[in-house]
Amino acid sequence: MPATDLDQIVSLCKRRGFVYQSAEIYGGFRSTYDYGPLGSLLLRNVKEAWLRSIVQQRDDVVLIDAAVLSPPQVWQASGHLANFSDPLVDCTSCKQRFRLDKLEHPDTCPNCGGKQTFTEAREFNLMFKTQAGPVEGSGADAYLRPETAQGMFTNFGQVLQTSRKKPPFGIAQVGKSFRNEITPQNWIFRTREFDQMELEFFVPPADSAHWYEYWCEARMNWYIDLGIPAEMLQLRPHDEDELSHYSTGTSDVEFAFPWGFDELEGIAQRSDYDLKQHAEHSGEKLDYFDPQTNERYVPYVIEPAAGATRTMAAFLLAAYDEDVVNDDKRTVLRLHPRLAPYKIAVLPLSKKDTLTPLAHEVRELLADRYMVDYDETQNIGKRYRRQDEIGTPLAVTVDFDSLDDNAVTIRDRDTTEQVRVPIDELLATVNDRLGF
Repeated sequence: MPATDLDQIVSLCKRRGFVYQSAEIYGGFRSTYDYGPLGSLLLRNVKEAWLRSIVQQRDDVVLIDAAVLSPPQVWQASGHLANFSDPLVDCTSCKQRFRLDKLEHPDTCPNCGGKQTFTEAREFNLMFKTQAGPVEGSGADAYLRPETAQGMFTNFGQVLQTSRKKPPFGIAQVGKSFRNEITPQNWIFRTREFDQMELEFFVPPADSAHWYEYWCEARMNWYIDLGIPAEMLQLRPHDEDELSHYSTGTSDVEFAFPWGFDELEGIAQRSDYDLKQHAEHSGEKLDYFDPQTNERYVPYVIEPAAGATRTMAAFLLAAYDEDVVNDDKRTVLRLHPRLAPYKIAVLPLSKKDTLTPLAHEVRELLADRYMVDYDETQNIGKRYRRQDEIGTPLAVTVDFDSLDDNAVTIRDRDTTEQVRVPIDELLATVNDRLGF
């Protein structure tokens, strides 16, 4: 069964090297996390699975990588300087700070229980501001991007020309974003520094409703195809008062986290707002001329935007399981093979010099195509349990019989079944088991 308590995953991730508190030796830095040997691989695999689905398997989406630093003009045009803010209140009794729109009882402090102790709400802009260059002053102001989207809008004209695409087509991007969240919470779910996976899909205005429905369905199916049970997901349309200033309609893909359903990804109808804003503020044309219809128009945009780090958390929670094997309780992460940090573990039965050379040959054979872990410490049963707990789909055991029959044993993480396979058939067998 999936994890029902966030602490189950937090503990496993710290113990096994998925996620560490950033700067922990100095007491930690709130709302920042470092991704360890396993976590960095898992996070990379989440992003690569998204890119495979959004870019690699399609012929109508291209990839860019825009700068993290941007001048104020970009954010003035997009509306972020004026609108990207949260209502902030302070409790005059306990001095704690809260987002007014997230308070269950707007007149009661959730920390100290004080009644009518909040200050007047004030808007707090979430963007990180910095200085670019050696001279301070308003002319040197710059911002860390709070989303990756604007780089795709400002590069629309250049991508259109160089890629020779035409609507409907998309521009995708994966990268860091930064938001000065007032109340970061729930581990890696809401942090001030995070990875985003965003697509801006440009369509003829008349087709926007069709493509909005298409991307809502496609994005839900992506999570299901990678192992999240359908009953742990829901697609929730935004109410009118929830919509962002640019959106004419948005739906969230939500996951059943231990604290309730919460957002994994938003699919927004951004209309032609962004392209028109940047065209007006920059003086550059950001439209498309259709030679077949002899029509010039500003495309509408459908934007699926997902958080990679919170998506990683959801995959971990959904994959977590506990069962009993040979009367022993085990913890297992039933991660989809494409997401698992290591696809295969090579486990020599002994550290003796007679066995390790062949074991390393097997590792090298597999490592040319897959991410492989090599472990020769502790007894084989404990090593199997460790690989189960970090989600490795297959374990390959090299034993003393391997020296004579040139074969190895493959063990399946989920069923624990073992089969003997000739080494010269190993790559083909692993490919068939993993599906790639």
